[in-house]
Amino acid sequence: MTDLQQRPSDDRQATALPPDLTVRELGRWTWRQLTSMRTALVLLLLLAFAAIPGSVIPQEDIDSLAVSQWRDDHPRLAPIWDRLDLFSVYGSVWFSAIYLLLMVSLVGCIIPRLLVYARALRARPPRAPRHLSRLPESASYTTGDAPEAVLGRAADVLRGRRFRVEPDDGAVAAERGYLREAGNLVFHLAVIVVLVGVAAGSLFGYKGGVIMLNGEDYGFSNNLTQYDDFAPGALFDPDVMEPFSFSITDFQVDWLTEGQRAGMAREFVAELAYETEPGSGTKSYDLKVNHPLTIGGTDVFLIGHGYAPVITVRDGEGEVTKSGPVVFLPTNAQTFESFGVVKAPFARPEQIGLEGTFYPTFAMGEDAEGNLSMPGSIWGDALDPLISMSVWTGDLGVDDGSASSVYVLDKAGATQVTEADGRPFRLDLRPGETAKLPDGLGTVTFDGLERWNKIQISRSPGKLVALAGVVLALLGLLGSLFVRPRRMWVRARRQDDGTTLVEVARLDRSSGGDPEDGAAELAAVVAALQGADDDTTTSNEKEQQP
Repeated sequence: MTDLQQRPSDDRQATALPPDLTVRELGRWTWRQLTSMRTALVLLLLLAFAAIPGSVIPQEDIDSLAVSQWRDDHPRLAPIWDRLDLFSVYGSVWFSAIYLLLMVSLVGCIIPRLLVYARALRARPPRAPRHLSRLPESASYTTGDAPEAVLGRAADVLRGRRFRVEPDDGAVAAERGYLREAGNLVFHLAVIVVLVGVAAGSLFGYKGGVIMLNGEDYGFSNNLTQYDDFAPGALFDPDVMEPFSFSITDFQVDWLTEGQRAGMAREFVAELAYETEPGSGTKSYDLKVNHPLTIGGTDVFLIGHGYAPVITVRDGEGEVTKSGPVVFLPTNAQTFESFGVVKAPFARPEQIGLEGTFYPTFAMGEDAEGNLSMPGSIWGDALDPLISMSVWTGDLGVDDGSASSVYVLDKAGATQVTEADGRPFRLDLRPGETAKLPDGLGTVTFDGLERWNKIQISRSPGKLVALAGVVLALLGLLGSLFVRPRRMWVRARRQDDGTTLVEVARLDRSSGGDPEDGAAELAAVVAALQGADDDTTTSNEKEQQP
């Protein structure tokens, strides 16, 4: 009975749990985990993975038109993407959390290492080992000079080779290559600088886009009302916006004529006429891809172009209800086949909506049997332009003449116009042609063709800080890769026969050092101690090598 009664007690003692952590101990453990190099690497990897959706999925602050089109094409996925902030990845809570945790982790990881490195800079080289001959790279010789003279000459020789020298008891200790660890620290510090620069640009800067028609009749002024889409930083101040203005006076495109990409735009240039501020005088600039116009702290980029057919819509009463260029968005980057919408909300007796495709160089395709198939464009240049559109009437979702999107036709309350036999009615027009709509709805005229350019304007206050961080990172990486830390010791002691035994040893602390280079450096130091010239000794050693 006694054994049975004691056994449960023994089991409880064997399985006793450790005491709970106090709040201070838990905080210290959490801080150590967060500021470990392993955690910093994991967070850096997570940040890279988190940026992938921002590169794959269209972003609101970069191309709101592409986001609208993506929502229309994926009506089921769009609400899920919205909840996950995948259309605004870089401004989402989860991306910001990873970003901030990475900065805290790097700061907590690097600052202690900086303190350790500062102490290492003041530390003397380690004392000479007792048996220098046991080191992988060592040499010895005898001389009639006194040990003190040999050690003095050794200190001078090693200092001349940029070693840090400290006298030892009967020996000289030297070390070189402190900048290797400095390179590692500079690299990690540069990562923080880059993150700070990017964060400053995101907080205080802004980015916006506008589609501009070419010609002096169309202009842009740098204020909030002029943008098609605008993404300010969390701490953005509108007062920092430079009061410049510009217009696109001309646009030139160089088309590829040979190869598989024939018909694509190889290079395009928009000629700008701009003023840095009202009354400052007009200047000109050739705006190209990757060659932005910089005004103050703001950059103006050319990121795209397309066609804007000039269309006139007359209603059943003969009144012009829509006239002017209409922006069509490219759906094919090579042929510039484009999609667009024309709305005439004030047409009578019913509203008129047009939806269709613009072909810069129209051609009918052929199937394998030679029969005509789907139409298309075979060239990006407007050599034979044609516009093909369907017609809708009724409620187009337009309120007071304005629509939620000029690139989308709301057909929920509209009816498609058909032929007498019930087939959908289509307009196929070339420049200068007019088509009459059925049922006395009016006419549509394709008057001509204009061009448009997509301009992106951004201000990133931290870009120079980020650039400095990248340069520091490269310098630090070069230092950590090419600086080789190594130590050398020279010991001299008097022997019984009156001569002095000199022992020299070298220790390479880097894993990538060349053994031949180490042997050559050791031989050069020994030759210098014996009174020979360094360059002559090195040359003789190279001649003796097989």
